Amino acid sequence: MMDDYALPFWIYLGVLAVFVGGAMKKILASHLGATPPLVAWLGATVLVERLWAFCLPAALLLLALLLGLACCLYAAARTGPTQNDADMHAPHGKAVLITGCDSGFGHAAAKHLDALGFEVFATVLDLSGDGARDLQRTCSPHLTLLQVDITQPQQVQQALLDTKAKLGLKGLWGLVNNAGVCVNFGDVELSLMSNFRGCMDVNFFGTLSVTKSFLPLLRQAKGRIVTISSPAGDQPFPCLAAYGASKAALNLLINTLRHELEPWGVQVSTILPSSFKTAHSSNHAHWERQHKQLLQGLPPALLEDYGEDYLTETKELFHRYASQANPDLSPVTETIVQALLSPRPQARYFAGPGVGLMYLIHSYCPFSLSNRFLQKLFLKKTLAPRALRKQSGFDLNLLNNNNNNKEEEEKLK
Repeated sequence: MMDDYALPFWIYLGVLAVFVGGAMKKILASHLGATPPLVAWLGATVLVERLWAFCLPAALLLLALLLGLACCLYAAARTGPTQNDADMHAPHGKAVLITGCDSGFGHAAAKHLDALGFEVFATVLDLSGDGARDLQRTCSPHLTLLQVDITQPQQVQQALLDTKAKLGLKGLWGLVNNAGVCVNFGDVELSLMSNFRGCMDVNFFGTLSVTKSFLPLLRQAKGRIVTISSPAGDQPFPCLAAYGASKAALNLLINTLRHELEPWGVQVSTILPSSFKTAHSSNHAHWERQHKQLLQGLPPALLEDYGEDYLTETKELFHRYASQANPDLSPVTETIVQALLSPRPQARYFAGPGVGLMYLIHSYCPFSLSNRFLQKLFLKKTLAPRALRKQSGFDLNLLNNNNNNKEEEEKLK
């Protein structure tokens, strides 16, 4: 019976099984909770339906399902998101430098790693600020605060000298590149060139400066580089072009470093968080300042084309999205620990719910569908730019006038 089926059937079978296995690989590594069993069942259902459409015999159908299951299990075994505690490296005595510890992920990570027994070097913008004082008050004497603006090479070099002086002959086990900024929000045409440069200065050039400066210490210890990036660096989130472009450049840099540093024994990982409440994200006054600066910086003609109400809606949508973000930062801090202590750290980690699903849709669905998903997930804009609304109104009036003229002509006839 099986001799009746040509080679293309077997090729189709193999390709479909690999597709399902690849999809399951992403799902099982994405922290989706109860979703994987559902998606696995849907995948198996699609597989059965396609094979049944080809009228394959029951034995071959069973073989296909077993092959798909084997692919899933193999992928899960190779890319499981966590490691057993017994396999993890011990944190005690390992030195880690974390950038951007005034607030957010950096602040939470500095506390968490200090509590685990790491020797933490935490960089802050302001040694007298609330974040720095909180770290001094709550952390152990093993934590060292360093005042560093990562866009200033002199301050980065001074931090390197201070770190070397305290470490002595010991190398640096981990560098956590966390410092980052979203200078502005809005459409590309509405974003000032200074906004793009501001994001690039911090998120890309600043991180590059710190990484290059501390690489000798990391190579000495055969340590780890862990970089907090963003899904906006891989996917076109509306109104985040300046931030996303800087993160895209950062992602490529980190991926290149991962290959180059492998011979040195330095492991490199990227963490992609979902939406969390960090820094100014939930501060309404912050969004108001951003909105005011945007209005003041726009040429009058451009403001007229887009309309102040269009910009106001964007601001309100950002504020609403940020206010609904997760205040619990532990998924990110725990992932940082995984990347620092795992014997075989992953190249890429998803931290928080929904990120894995987003990348699954981005990887396997048509661009039009994934783009629409992003727009519905992130900013659900209802207003079009003012010039387009006027144009639509003009077209509608023109259409109505044409219809009225035709009706008059019909009456005259």
